[in-house]
Amino acid sequence: MRFVRMIAGVLLLVVGIPALFAGGGLWLVSRHADPGGSFAARFETVRTPGHAIVVTDLDRLLRQEAPFARTAQTRLRLEARSTGGPAFVGLAPTAEVRGWLEAVPHATVRRVALARGPLPVRLDPAGPAADTPGVATADGPVTPLGRPFWVREGIGSLEWSADDLAGEPMSLVVMRPDGEADLALDLRAELRVGWTGPATWGLLTVGVLLVVCAALLLLRPLRPREVIFVVEPDQVPVLAGRLGVTSLSGLGLRQPDPTPPLPARQLAPVGSGAPEPARPAIGAARATTLADLDEPVRLPRPPEVTLSLAWPPADVDEPTARPVPAAPGDEPARGGPVG
Repeated sequence: MRFVRMIAGVLLLVVGIPALFAGGGLWLVSRHADPGGSFAARFETVRTPGHAIVVTDLDRLLRQEAPFARTAQTRLRLEARSTGGPAFVGLAPTAEVRGWLEAVPHATVRRVALARGPLPVRLDPAGPAADTPGVATADGPVTPLGRPFWVREGIGSLEWSADDLAGEPMSLVVMRPDGEADLALDLRAELRVGWTGPATWGLLTVGVLLVVCAALLLLRPLRPREVIFVVEPDQVPVLAGRLGVTSLSGLGLRQPDPTPPLPARQLAPVGSGAPEPARPAIGAARATTLADLDEPVRLPRPPEVTLSLAWPPADVDEPTARPVPAAPGDEPARGGPVG
């Protein structure tokens, strides 16, 4: 069970930590949005001597340069102005646009690089040379207004979604409303994404929950395991012998100490004289070596006794009675006469 918890905790960390990083990255990106929730970018001034600027395959360009703009709930808006006022912006099938502008000088967009500041736009010339006569009249064939093949069109701005680019390839055309040549365009793009907010908070929430669950699994304290022996009655002595005990009923019980500690004994001096302070007995605390003794052990001294052999004693206060003469017939004491 411990191994299973460890594997589950590691898997939760493997999923939770990337979710936290992804949610944090989306949160940092969402801080750069305007109050309306959209992301705006300006392009460098685009100039061409031709009559139009064409993105041949808009979906392929977005797939190469900005794949996040092709997701669901995403809308793109392009604002364009020329030197004479708002420019015409139209979205039409690529085959229709190619057949219409085949004989007209124009430029195609090769790349739009994502960078800090104004985005650079790389152009390639297309069609005949710009000085070809007969294609630059106001009522000529290059006038974009009233063409039946436009899927979406607008003056000054155009907005579309990823669903509008599904199916056949679509081309984006930017030119003057009157179709005049020598274009100088100021472009501004705006991206509105509806899934960043829910995705950000969802990833952060899921990441935090997964990391917390992983921490609970990996840091959970282990409970002690109880060992239960199920054996036949006749196998109890064999199991007890292998475990090194005399009886299985005493496993896990704490054995009491058979020799309780003895109280410390003290020796007191015997005899007359001033009593000395009590000393601990020699057997109460034994030293391992002679160096462990703080001071040598001293035994109590016996009381002093003065011995004198003078007779009669000098300090006898009462006089000794005079000797009594012995009666006749009494035998003298052994060892000589007394007196």
